[in-house]
Amino acid sequence: MIKEMICISCPMGCHLTVDATDINDIKVTGNTCPRGPIYARNEIIAPKRMVTGSVRVTGGKIPMASVKTREAIPKQLIFDCLEQLKTVTLKAPVHIGDVVIVDVAGCGVDVIATKEIAEA
Repeated sequence: MIKEMICISCPMGCHLTVDATDINDIKVTGNTCPRGPIYARNEIIAPKRMVTGSVRVTGGKIPMASVKTREAIPKQLIFDCLEQLKTVTLKAPVHIGDVVIVDVAGCGVDVIATKEIAEA
């Protein structure tokens, strides 16, 4: 299987050609930096994505806080993560880095706050 993709690991946006004919020996060409082959192999074998969103906040100066996964999670768990986020309501104050959900969707990655929300 030959696949074309654009690397999103850095701002270069290299056009990669990935030969995954032998899944044990994936060949990647077209990368400018060493992150390209790592990205391409992960994308073929087990794609992951960062998830960002927002959750409700009570007693704060604003009613919503932005959040994100601490690291990328398996792509197939994105919708499970988003469903869990819908159920979260934080109480102000909220601090950047506060853990919002521990082990989201059972993948071992926490969701953290990315915005400071002071009490009203």
